[in-house]
Amino acid sequence: MKIFSLRDFPGFVFPISAVAIWAANAVVSKMATTAIEPGAIAFYRWFFALLILTPFCVSTIWQQRKKIQQHLTKLTILASLGMVLNQSLAYYAAYTTSATNIAIFLSLMPLFGLFLAVPILGNKLRPQALIGAIVSFSGLVYMLSEGHPAQLLNQGLKQGDLLMFASSLSYALYSVLLNRWKLPLTPWCAVYCQVFIGAVLQLPLLLSSDKIAISSSALPMIGFAACAASIVAPWCWLKGVERIGAARSTLFMNLVPVFTASISIVVLGVHPSQYHLIGGGLVLVGLTLAQQAPSTTKAPQPLNPSHKSTT
Repeated sequence: MKIFSLRDFPGFVFPISAVAIWAANAVVSKMATTAIEPGAIAFYRWFFALLILTPFCVSTIWQQRKKIQQHLTKLTILASLGMVLNQSLAYYAAYTTSATNIAIFLSLMPLFGLFLAVPILGNKLRPQALIGAIVSFSGLVYMLSEGHPAQLLNQGLKQGDLLMFASSLSYALYSVLLNRWKLPLTPWCAVYCQVFIGAVLQLPLLLSSDKIAISSSALPMIGFAACAASIVAPWCWLKGVERIGAARSTLFMNLVPVFTASISIVVLGVHPSQYHLIGGGLVLVGLTLAQQAPSTTKAPQPLNPSHKSTT
């Protein structure tokens, strides 16, 4: 009898699974605003992920301890961007923006990465990418202004949207720096080090929270963020990159708003408005256009925690 193997899965199943988990986590972030303070969940997410990963990574960490010491500064910078700023800002943003808006900003990370790769990696920005960026940002403006772009000049952006912009930008920078530095560590060794540093750096957020106890309603959300979003999704993403390549895997990030809107309807009972559909549609079209890179162009690989590729 043939034993079932992961090789039986088509390659695209893995990045789709990762994207679906990250989309669900956007909804969980919104739900968490009524159950736990953002500083607390930001810390507990990485703390429990650290506990889960330790038995599997401790021997590798010890073997590569000298390399870790040599690159500790870079690991700290990466952890600050990908584990601290990206995640904590998203949890704070959830108080004043919708899960759908969070998802739109998540899907823009690869586009931000294309622009940051120009000064950092020396990549050339193609005209097609510029056109895609214009289309995407037009859709973003239409959505954030709730269908009235002119009013955005008078009213400005919501605090949550500004925080999500900073969150996505920090992760895009994280992804580009991974490509530039190419740390000589195994994928999960690099992830573990960043999770450890991220948990330490976010300890002040926990201590500054009014309530640090984990309620029964918050426990499943922390568990999902720590296990599914922080471990299972990165593993699926790595498998996807291994099977179908980083460029093709990154295209599936365009599905984040679609998955998030669908999950929001089922879990939160929130239906996207017309401006979400129009603006989100333009964002997806622009992203797809911008990411159609020639085979000779090496684009940054967002949301891959290992540099082969944050989030």
